[in-house]
Amino acid sequence: MNGVGENLSATPIQVFATFIATTAGVGLIPLAPGTFGSLVGVALFWLVSSLGLPFYLPFLFVFSLLGVWASGMAEVFFEKSDDGRIVIDEVVGQLVVLTPLVPLRGEELPALGSLDAFFLLTVTGFVAFRVFDIWKPGVVGWTEKNLSGGVGVMADDLVAGVLGALVVALPAGLLLYSAAARGAAT
Repeated sequence: MNGVGENLSATPIQVFATFIATTAGVGLIPLAPGTFGSLVGVALFWLVSSLGLPFYLPFLFVFSLLGVWASGMAEVFFEKSDDGRIVIDEVVGQLVVLTPLVPLRGEELPALGSLDAFFLLTVTGFVAFRVFDIWKPGVVGWTEKNLSGGVGVMADDLVAGVLGALVVALPAGLLLYSAAARGAAT
């Protein structure tokens, strides 16, 4: 089975769940599907983060639950545990990494040369997540090895996302503090 819809005994709900789990087919890209899934996560972050934390956090929670369900169904569809074509976990992991940046949306931040600080932090989050997701240090690797089903597919990426968020949180917090201090000084 190479693509969505090839499992002829699949139910329509399994096909739909697999469509979600592969992030509308992004997971079917033959080279580095996880990286492409992460890029979809960055694009989704740019769309949703502008609505602020009161919307972003519930969205992330619901999207995570959807990922658990869809990943579990896709494992059945693909007849393989944690199939590489399932990339909804990378999308959600990337959304977790970038969560500390949500309060910075719309803030006037310093530029570093010709590059915007928000853009640089987004790139930092992307890279940090990919490093933790591929390397799987400590608890990331443990969750991958010890959890199964949709929870297992999602858990290691959620943990990698939390670790990446820690990498992003310090500079994001400093920038938020400096933006608030500049605002108070004017």
